[in-house]
Amino acid sequence: MVKLFSKTKNRNTFARRKPALFKEPARCGVQSEQAWQPLKIDKRLAFIVFAFICFGLIFTYSSSAFDSTAYFKRQVLFDALGIAAALFLSQTYLPLQRIIKPIWLMYGTWALLLIVLFTEPIANVHRWINLGFFNLQPSEVAKVTLVIYVADYLSNVQGKLAKNWKLLIKPLLVSGVTFALMMKAPDLGTPMLMGAVVVLMLYVAGASLKHLAVLFALSIPVILYQLIFYTYRLERLLSFLNPEAQAGGAGYQLMQSFLAVGSGGWFGKGLGNSELKLEYLPAAHTDFIFSIMCEEVGLIGVLIVIFFFCWLLVRGVSLARVAKNSFNSLVIFGLTMTVCIQAFFNMAMAIGLIPTKGIPLPFFSYGGSSVIMTLVMVGIILNLAASEAAPKARRLDDFTDYKNRNK
Repeated sequence: MVKLFSKTKNRNTFARRKPALFKEPARCGVQSEQAWQPLKIDKRLAFIVFAFICFGLIFTYSSSAFDSTAYFKRQVLFDALGIAAALFLSQTYLPLQRIIKPIWLMYGTWALLLIVLFTEPIANVHRWINLGFFNLQPSEVAKVTLVIYVADYLSNVQGKLAKNWKLLIKPLLVSGVTFALMMKAPDLGTPMLMGAVVVLMLYVAGASLKHLAVLFALSIPVILYQLIFYTYRLERLLSFLNPEAQAGGAGYQLMQSFLAVGSGGWFGKGLGNSELKLEYLPAAHTDFIFSIMCEEVGLIGVLIVIFFFCWLLVRGVSLARVAKNSFNSLVIFGLTMTVCIQAFFNMAMAIGLIPTKGIPLPFFSYGGSSVIMTLVMVGIILNLAASEAAPKARRLDDFTDYKNRNK
């Protein structure tokens, strides 16, 4: 309770005292110190994201405009929606987090992952829910909600994981159910991506390397089952090992990607001058947009893009390290790793370091769910980082601490 009355020293009476929350506005146009002010977002992170959005729109237009400008126009709309969501969450995420429990987010995610299994298949897979103006991909939503849930759980058992392996059961069970629903779609790339993120979060939260090694060993049979009993995945693996032998079949996409990457040289052919995007390289504006980037701007251009992703990684980890709250630290770390590992997977796939998978390049690949949810991650990171840096009396996460508010 806010104390409205206090004893005076000289008289045995009570004098009414105004709470600091309701101070009269300062005169001469000076704003009251206790008035709500927007949180100051991290300028370096905001600049990185702004650069990515600009670069992404340029390459979306370049890789798809030979057909029509429809993809570019829709991508502009998706970016606008994503920016609006990021700005909203950059100011309101922590209060919303107190209202909506992380386990409720997981229940909603599981419901979406179940619903998508009963939708009409697109390209023989069940991954999208048609909302009219765009197709919602529940696995993109799961990337955010799973990180938030795992971070919330680990922040409550901090310092106990190394001694008690049983504490790992609950987050692994929730993650396992989420991955199982994704693999029913079928989708193996996203579970592998998020599996890596969850393991890294467990490690930085204090889990024993021995326990994580056992976890990795137990996941191998599941991966082998997914490869052996889904023949197209086995074909992709074989084409990855020897793409030249299957250049006209399963290895066609990878070979075309090699041609695009190799023909770019040091400085590329120039923006818009890609030849492989002209119906030669499938999914040029989505999964293989990095190959088109290599062809048009060359090695120097893509090194600049890689530098920005490395900068994003370093900045995100730095913000996670200075966070004073373990939940904030784990969420920032988990979301940063999700974006950066996904970028690594996509680029590694384009140059043949890993088998081809339907994993988009964050901020660049065309797609509503991917762009919007990536910017949602950015908004959450900006809010947590800004809340840490704000003066304590103005932090959104202190809005229930009346004592601090009235000092």
